[in-house]
Order: sequence, then structure tokens, then C-alpha cells
Amino acid sequence: MKLIFATNNLHKLREAGAILGTGFSLTTPADHGITEEIPELEATLTGNALAKARYIYDRTRADCFADDTGLEVFALGGAPGVRSARYAGDTHDFAANMELLLRNMEGVADSRARFRTVVALILGGREHLFEGEVGGVIIDAPRGGEGFGYDPIFVPDGYTLTFAELPPSEKNLISHRARAIENLLAFFKAGPGIL
Repeated sequence: MKLIFATNNLHKLREAGAILGTGFSLTTPADHGITEEIPELEATLTGNALAKARYIYDRTRADCFADDTGLEVFALGGAPGVRSARYAGDTHDFAANMELLLRNMEGVADSRARFRTVVALILGGREHLFEGEVGGVIIDAPRGGEGFGYDPIFVPDGYTLTFAELPPSEKNLISHRARAIENLLAFFKAGPGIL
């Protein structure tokens, strides 16, 4: 099955491709001549995921999906949340984002957090939503060289290693995005004639 994944983030593309498996051929917006940044102006993860999928669908009329992910720190009222990629400004600088988050966490006893992903699929013009989340804690200094985003400061529940210290194959088994994409895959498998 051919799907456009509304991202130009190669980490996300590889992660999604590994989870979906060989029955899917994923392309990016750039593969279809869409090189501009897709606006993410909505107030929720669901709103952004839908907006990105609609942006691609409106320009290609092809089956596509998009995701939006947020790190929600309970002691910070769910921040950075929908602003996760732009927490320290609109440059999408994750080193600066992590630095700001760690500053905001100084002196905060409750380090519980969760990553949450919403996937919006447009298939044959119809919209479908899938979610995934993983709980964990924020640590006070980055560790590990794998992953991206806030992975170096997030330790998932049941682990002592950060997402950035886990091999990608192991992270893909438990991550928020993996869980959302697994729900997407289950939808395809359950739909008669889809796969």
C-alpha cells in the first residue's frame, strides 16, 4: 500500500517504515513536490495531525497520514505539549528545547511525564485518528546518542535507560509513535480488502 507520510523528518520516516513493514511504501511530501513547511497552528495534537494530513491530501488527493507528538510534563501543566518542537522558539532547536525544559524543571520534585502521539490518516478521502502514549520521567541531564527530540532526557516506565540510550529496534517496540502507528496498522489489518 502506498501512503504519503506528512513529514520530512527521516527519523520519523524510518521509525514508521520499520513498524508498518514491507506491505507499505512510504513517501514524503518532498517526493511529491511539496517542499514548504506544513503549518502547525492548531491548539491540540489532534488538530495539528489533522491539519497536516489535510494539507497533503488537498494537494495530492493521495492516501496519506500525519502525526503530531508532544511531551507532556505533569508538573508543568502538560507543557511543552503541542509546542514541544517549538518550546524554545520557532527554530525547532531540540538542544535549546531540552535546555529550557531542564531549566523549568529545576527544583521540581515531580518529574513524571508522558509522550503522546496522534496519527491522522486520510484514506479514500475519509479521516481516521489513532493515538499512542508512553509514560516515564524526565531526568536532569541528557544521556545517549540515539533517537531525537527529547529522547535523551526521557526514561520510559519500566526502564533505566533513556529513549536515546535504547537501540532503535527496542524503542520502536514501546514508543508513543510506535503505539499510535501499531493502532494504524491494526486498522489496516482489520479492514476487509485494505491489506
